[in-house]
Amino acid sequence: MSSAERGSPPAPHCPPDVVERLAADSDVRVVAELALWAAPEVAARLAHVPHAEVRRAVAANEAAPPAVLTMLLTGEGLLAARKCLVCDREPTPFVHRRDCPRRDCLLPPGAACDGSHQSTVHAMQQAAILNPATPIDAAVPFAGHPSTLLRRALAARTDLPPPECERLSADPEPAVRAELAANAAIGDSLFAVLADDRGHDVQRSLAHNPRVPLDVLAQLADVTRIGPTLLPRISRASAAEVTKLAGSRHPALRMFLAERRDLPAGIRDALAADPDARVATSVAPHPGLSDTALRAMIARHGVSVLAKVAANPDADPALLEELARHRPPVRKALRSVARHPSATAPALPALLDCLADRKARPVAAGHPALPPSVVAELLTDGDWRVVEAAAANPSLPPAVMDRLTASATAGPTPTATPGDVLR
Repeated sequence: MSSAERGSPPAPHCPPDVVERLAADSDVRVVAELALWAAPEVAARLAHVPHAEVRRAVAANEAAPPAVLTMLLTGEGLLAARKCLVCDREPTPFVHRRDCPRRDCLLPPGAACDGSHQSTVHAMQQAAILNPATPIDAAVPFAGHPSTLLRRALAARTDLPPPECERLSADPEPAVRAELAANAAIGDSLFAVLADDRGHDVQRSLAHNPRVPLDVLAQLADVTRIGPTLLPRISRASAAEVTKLAGSRHPALRMFLAERRDLPAGIRDALAADPDARVATSVAPHPGLSDTALRAMIARHGVSVLAKVAANPDADPALLEELARHRPPVRKALRSVARHPSATAPALPALLDCLADRKARPVAAGHPALPPSVVAELLTDGDWRVVEAAAANPSLPPAVMDRLTASATAGPTPTATPGDVLR
């Protein structure tokens, strides 16, 4: 995990004397935490600490000087580490069992040391390769490393040179090729190569590449199941490309486009009338669709679109009530109705129907359109999620709310039951 992913670093805000005290701490975990956030000059000094765990933390620090990160990868100018968390605690050689029965054991699964501190060194290399501050020239030699994890880390680098992209596109491990397929750094020639790669997750990853050509995306839609999702390439399609996608002969491409919520009204309405249920399902929650268009979708595609129609912000109470009363019940539609802001007084029967569904019940219990007496009854429900939602419902009678507050302040009596607060 990089330092940017872990939140705001505390170390740069520490006074220099505090930093020095932390760097000299007897607990190596404290020093390692400092190394993860340290300013460049402190990180450079901590890289020479002979404990491998501290060096691993420096390798993940994006503020570490590039020369220091290079040194950690190559080992040049750096004395060999003398300790790691494994040999601190166990006689070597030692390999930590993945099913370790000791409850007080803090070593990660697979941690190992034979005197070379191999698992920690490997983690340090992986962190350095993933660190964008590490010069790419120091990382590219790992394209031929026996570790799949290190090659995969390299494949994710957005500054990967074309020769290494070509090399990794032929890697024997699908996980490496899939990581490369998602990388926007790959050249145009590799899109066609990876589109024909049937390795696990390669084609799916390629479909999520923000630079994948639309014709390649059409090819991928025919050979892999991607599902309704807003792909990066679709979200950044130009106005001309949007028009082209809307008229594509590939239903999957029209489905991907229908996931956008910023479509022109004409294209949105055309997708709502699409003969393919997948397209209609994706566009159904789009704001701006008329009641006529929503009902036409239901007439054309039936239960397959009910849940998404119920999630449309412009669905009116009458339509929501019809969806909730559909027989047999469509569970996902009930949950959408239960959270819909338009499920007001006219849609009260629909909300009451939602309370009969196990998954929709916790959602419906918090809806302000429920009668106060119903909300109060839900406080004794056997599902804590329902009780919690009902307790937060603004329709809860003030008198009941006062008794709940008083009961919580005083604490329950040994013989009290949940219904006692309602009396």
